[in-house]
Amino acid sequence: MNDQRSTPDLDPPRMRRSQGQIVVARALWYTKPDQAELRTERLAPPAPGEARVATEFSAISRGTERLVAKGEVPQSEWSRMRAPLQAGSFSFPVKYGYSAAGIVTAGSDTMLGRRVFALHPHQDYFQAAEDNLVAIPDAIPSRRAVLAANMETALNAHWDAGTAPGDRIAVIGAGIVGLLVAYLARRIAGTNVTLVDIDPARASYAKALGLAFVEPTNIPPDNRIVFHTSATEAGLNAAIGACVFEGKVIEMSWYGTRPVTINLGAAFHSRRLRIISSQVGHVAPSHRGHIKHRDRLERAMALLDDPALDVLVADTVAFTELPKSLSDIWSSTGLPPVISY
Repeated sequence: MNDQRSTPDLDPPRMRRSQGQIVVARALWYTKPDQAELRTERLAPPAPGEARVATEFSAISRGTERLVAKGEVPQSEWSRMRAPLQAGSFSFPVKYGYSAAGIVTAGSDTMLGRRVFALHPHQDYFQAAEDNLVAIPDAIPSRRAVLAANMETALNAHWDAGTAPGDRIAVIGAGIVGLLVAYLARRIAGTNVTLVDIDPARASYAKALGLAFVEPTNIPPDNRIVFHTSATEAGLNAAIGACVFEGKVIEMSWYGTRPVTINLGAAFHSRRLRIISSQVGHVAPSHRGHIKHRDRLERAMALLDDPALDVLVADTVAFTELPKSLSDIWSSTGLPPVISY
């Protein structure tokens, strides 16, 4: 039951852990364009097959989630763009998010005490079917585990692209998703990977991950695959210009209600280029016959085994401060902070 009264003063989740009891949880709700608040809800004891999770960290998306927060999800996409464990409906009010890591505090004996990841909105305590929880390996800290959803997006993009050893690859847009796409590309034998962004400050993230970084004026022109993640018109046109003959652009950006103009003149036609949409809602066709969504998420989680990725989750904002921090998060040029509980 959702209780929209003022949030009471509550102890941190770790102080409220108890099996089989009713607890009052707090969740972030987007209520109007650029407005959000914490609302409370009572969680009954988990039903058979369910688990209660005390959230440790969650991640916020400056891509899709920002469009949700600003009310820029087109009505035609309201059903397709629902997050797996979303509450409420587009446009508002909606409880939205999909990257939470925490500890099971109530549930079956096999799950109790385990660290898990879920595609759940920002909430200090939540309940979900145990089938919707993915175990976090011991070698992966919970803070880093919140990258699993974005890593899943990056993995699916490489499946869409058919990335192969020895490929020359450019990634335009050095946000979290772009950095993870480039990171995975570099792990493939013999690849030559260039990360591109208009912000020279992003070069520090590239260096930490062992990636070559250039600004848009210096993009190598002969890439077989160009991943575009910047969500800008200029970035997409730069991606087209960076392809070799019969190369392909993997378009990973989503623009919401904003129209985009691209240049399909010049050499686009004669060079027989392709633009392929990559979206994580479906497993890439190359793997769809034998890989399910959960399999893909588990593989993405396993790919987070590198401590170098901690550079992507270095900054933190307290969950209780999140509503008033959102405007700064959306406008900042740095990577978005991880939410701590």
